[in-house]
Amino acid sequence: MADLNALAEEVSGAAPCAVKEAKLVVGELTITVLAERLLDVLRYLQGPGDFKILVDQCGNDWPQREKRFDVVYHLLSLTRNLRIRVKAEVGEGQAVASSVDIYPAAGWFERETFDMYGIAFEGHPDLRRILTDYGFSGYPLRKDFPLTGYVEVRYDDELKRVVYQPVQLVQEFRDFDFMSPWEGAPHILPGDEKATEKKP
Repeated sequence: MADLNALAEEVSGAAPCAVKEAKLVVGELTITVLAERLLDVLRYLQGPGDFKILVDQCGNDWPQREKRFDVVYHLLSLTRNLRIRVKAEVGEGQAVASSVDIYPAAGWFERETFDMYGIAFEGHPDLRRILTDYGFSGYPLRKDFPLTGYVEVRYDDELKRVVYQPVQLVQEFRDFDFMSPWEGAPHILPGDEKATEKKP
């Protein structure tokens, strides 16, 4: 814990006016930084801070917030035996500077974040979708993305090819009974009438 508190002070001192908040919760340090100063903090952590490994980089969606998205970096220092989470708040349509020059592994992570949330990374060498299909509409991990999506894909035996068509929910799906089977159905199932028959 003392190491993490010292690290929070170290980063705040190394990048003045960049760190908005440093929080230590359940033995994990999270540093929230200004999006425009994100690269300054990452450069310090990768260099003098000795956090050489980018374990993961992802996004998070908070639709009720003014700056809707978080871009989150999880870093590891083997020499210090410490982990740190660096977070920046980003508004919808706002681009974040790419960290590929600092952490080359960020290339794939940034493409995934762009594909799932629509967060653009300025200066990324190849910012394309990575997980969704060609011509996919929307960003699947946004909280306002519909669970069924917009388009369904299926193989048509008659046309002998893959067909894209708008999602159509069949009536059986709309009236599906979500009750747990262990609670017991309100109607008599076939075969249950035997249980209520009186024995002679």
